[in-house]
Amino acid sequence: MQEIINRAKELLADGTVARVLGWRIGDLPYNPEPSYFETAEDLEKNFVYDGFCGANLSKYMIEGSKLEGKTLVFLKPCDTYSFNQLIKENRVDREKAYIIGVGCKGKLDVEKIKAQGIKGILSISGAEIEGDAETLTVNTLYGDKTVAYKDAMLERCHVCKGKEHMIFDEEIGESKDTKDADRFAEVEKIEAMKPEEKFAYFQKELSKCIRCNACRNVCPACSCRKCVFDSTKFDSAQKANADSFEEKMFHIIRAFHVAGRCTDCGECSRVCPQGIPLHLFNRKFIKDIDEFYGDYQAGADAESKGPLTSFTFGDVEPGVTGGRR
Repeated sequence: MQEIINRAKELLADGTVARVLGWRIGDLPYNPEPSYFETAEDLEKNFVYDGFCGANLSKYMIEGSKLEGKTLVFLKPCDTYSFNQLIKENRVDREKAYIIGVGCKGKLDVEKIKAQGIKGILSISGAEIEGDAETLTVNTLYGDKTVAYKDAMLERCHVCKGKEHMIFDEEIGESKDTKDADRFAEVEKIEAMKPEEKFAYFQKELSKCIRCNACRNVCPACSCRKCVFDSTKFDSAQKANADSFEEKMFHIIRAFHVAGRCTDCGECSRVCPQGIPLHLFNRKFIKDIDEFYGDYQAGADAESKGPLTSFTFGDVEPGVTGGRR
């Protein structure tokens, strides 16, 4: 991590960048937060990059692009897909960003640690970017516990798109392959359900929604300056769900809104305080787009047109989808 801090300080000092966008130490050992840094002292004292830095910083560059001077932004391999997609949609200015691609050995979910019966967490070691990332040692009020690193990883890391940065000015740190599951296995399980089973499944999951809007706010593909769901003319502006129809409407409309543009970064599910697997909606669309139009990964580059924003004579006709589940 010190190498990252030192490089950021150098770029600040020589005027290459006016600020640094990275992760700041949080009030607990497992909740660092996105933050801007403008001084070497702040970087040295508060910057952190470890296994709990799961936040995708791409979306923050929408505002960063409007600031004076360049912003140094640290992007993990999966984050670079989102940045490319935002370039494609003219939401970020590539010339206003200095991108350092940082290595990634999989990001961690403290809830998975707690789910193993570990309580009273005081500190966690083994989450550092350096090292083999095999075991976490969790210091608790009740003594030290150990957890396999892979058993505490976010779902998205088990189906990782790859450890290659799609866009960068320079790279720091090594990455480790974490893919050990099929990306669409969860979607296929739901596709195999009977209609009434699917309805019950999503009814149960979406009923947990408290309309905090965390999924929308963190999503790089949700980049509208104003959202229809914030309008005071509709009941949808209310934080709490008015009824079960509204709670479904919000997530279904949002999923359609990002179809063909979602990079499957998994931020929606990561930040959901209710643990709703929101990524499944988006991943279903990704799976169908791949089947109908050929393999396509949003954000793999910053130039090509997406299958839903271009037309070819080989595109499927509407009737072809009639038998889809």
